[in-house]
Amino acid sequence: MEIAVLKNSGEETGRKVNLSEDIFGIEPNDHAIYLDVKQFLANQRQGTHKSKERGEIAGSTKKIKRQKGTGTARAGSIKSPIFRGGGRVFGPKPRNYGFKLNKKLKQLARKSALTYKVQDNSLVILEDLKFEAPKTKEFINVLKNISAADKKTLVVLADQDKNVTLSGRNLQNAKVTTADSLNTYDVLNADSLVLSESSIEKIENLLK
Repeated sequence: MEIAVLKNSGEETGRKVNLSEDIFGIEPNDHAIYLDVKQFLANQRQGTHKSKERGEIAGSTKKIKRQKGTGTARAGSIKSPIFRGGGRVFGPKPRNYGFKLNKKLKQLARKSALTYKVQDNSLVILEDLKFEAPKTKEFINVLKNISAADKKTLVVLADQDKNVTLSGRNLQNAKVTTADSLNTYDVLNADSLVLSESSIEKIENLLK
């Protein structure tokens, strides 16, 4: 399939990019997308939650009342979970929420996400961005020219560009990434996917 390449001004350059059907035109696999997004979100969790059990509570271990004859249940320690200020039963402990996914499944998920963007007409091919210095105003003007200023936008570059990254860093609805850092969650979370012209070859090489 062919898609026109746009200038930073929003006009067509006259060039067209031929996108690979094996990456941008497959039959989307929703379950692969679900697993990849689930793994991405799980990896964002710190897993540092912790509560104290009865063995970790500061307090006396003296038996607080006699065993029998009180008319209430026997109790051996003030640190028992049934008392206020006692330890927690089966409380959360630090853990890692990450899990493994096969490389081919993750590739399938990214291909499926890219295909959905093509089907939704949410994919824009832009000539390579070049800023002489970090300028958020210039970045916003580019987004306005391609009708993406009011949308969640993901801009994908072929390689890291400090000036472009810094120009878009303060924008709430825009994110700049590189082709080798592209993930399923970011693609699906964006309303508009903007690929730089030189990033397409790199994406296709990574996912073929």
